[in-house]
Amino acid sequence: MVYESERALLVAAGRRLAEGGLVVGTAGNLSVRAGEHVVVTASGTDLGALTPDLLTVVDLTGTVVAGHPRPTSELPLHLAIHTRTGARAVAHAHAMSSIAVGCTHDELPPVHYATLQLGGVVRVARYATFGSEALAANVLAALTDRAAALMRNHGSIALGETLDEACARLELVEWLAETYRRAVALGNPRLLTDEELTAAAAQFTELDYGSPPTA
Repeated sequence: MVYESERALLVAAGRRLAEGGLVVGTAGNLSVRAGEHVVVTASGTDLGALTPDLLTVVDLTGTVVAGHPRPTSELPLHLAIHTRTGARAVAHAHAMSSIAVGCTHDELPPVHYATLQLGGVVRVARYATFGSEALAANVLAALTDRAAALMRNHGSIALGETLDEACARLELVEWLAETYRRAVALGNPRLLTDEELTAAAAQFTELDYGSPPTA
């Protein structure tokens, strides 16, 4: 079986998202770049029950070269991100709070400075039919200078250098969306201003915020 290590990483990532409640049943897909190929979840895959044989290997044109014969319907979206950005991994889910915000807003309001870990305020990509080239184009636009985006009436997506990073960012998007949703239930949220976000970004740099400790 080709790309055994990549398959193992995808299986682990699928279980992680399912156990975290970000995906239910077949709602969600993952991919990782492997040279001139992309290893991606197959169509109709339950990420919580993902196994190495339920993965497809395609080239950068989308031609299946190994594995399951039917890649996810969101293959155009994954390929667009892999070929147009520096991302090595992509995670997409239909997480509940992310969908709720994406149905009602053009961006995820900045209730917490953690949004800076995604490159700034998370945008909502314009709606287009799932699996379409139009959706891929809309999501790419929303991802400009960002590591994650919401997709109107659809879900969330995040990219990274590794699957672990992509999944962590997807989890952060859902945490921010859920935090905003709870704040709205209590009243009118106090949102961070551009100036406050700029100051927080400077503090991130000053303190090397979020970097792992060194020995």
